[in-house]
Amino acid sequence: MSEIAETTAHEAYAFACMRCGHGWEQAFEIEHHVDGSNNAFVIYKADGERVPSPLSRPTCTNCGGHVVRIMRAGRVSTVQQLLHNPKPARSAIQDGEADMAAAPADTGHHWHLSDLLHPFHRR
Repeated sequence: MSEIAETTAHEAYAFACMRCGHGWEQAFEIEHHVDGSNNAFVIYKADGERVPSPLSRPTCTNCGGHVVRIMRAGRVSTVQQLLHNPKPARSAIQDGEADMAAAPADTGHHWHLSDLLHPFHRR
């Protein structure tokens, strides 16, 4: 009788929908298994629930579209922080120090992630 081997990895990705401009981030637990016949398989979980691989056919959580750009984790949250709190970001660059304790100010600025991804579009 063969043993079932299992390892779990943790990965996070940033996603941007090219259809509606929605951006989000998601962390995943990736369980690597080997069955009794020595066949390897992977199970993805997000928030404790089994989900399809985010790399095979990602779906926009806003509009349901499937034209989604996958990026390394932190890309969406960094842009959101800069857009919601531009003054401290500029002063941090000028002063050479970042005040991470400052709460982000609501500037009322509305943006679309697709505008930020314009340089990635091929012509």
